[in-house]
Amino acid sequence: MGNEYKPDLITLVDEDNVEHNFEILDTIENEKGVFYALYPIFDNAQESVEDSGEYYIMEVIEENGEEQLAEVEDEALLDELAAVFEKHFEEMFDDVDEEE
Repeated sequence: MGNEYKPDLITLVDEDNVEHNFEILDTIENEKGVFYALYPIFDNAQESVEDSGEYYIMEVIEENGEEQLAEVEDEALLDELAAVFEKHFEEMFDDVDEEE
């Protein structure tokens, strides 16, 4: 079958210089900016099992002429973005269920 899914992966480095790997689940680009829904990828299978299943919403910011990702600080904007991402996820999964 031609079902060759390859996730979009990204590695972020935190303030302690520790690398964290994520899958980019979805992207929103609008008048307020560019935002990513990121899901953590774990090296250890046990960590994956214990994970809460939550995803992170990050925004693209420009710092010193470079694009970086930062947490969304505005709670109202975060809620608005979460609603849009959730709707996208529902539509994606509805399409998968209909194909089966």
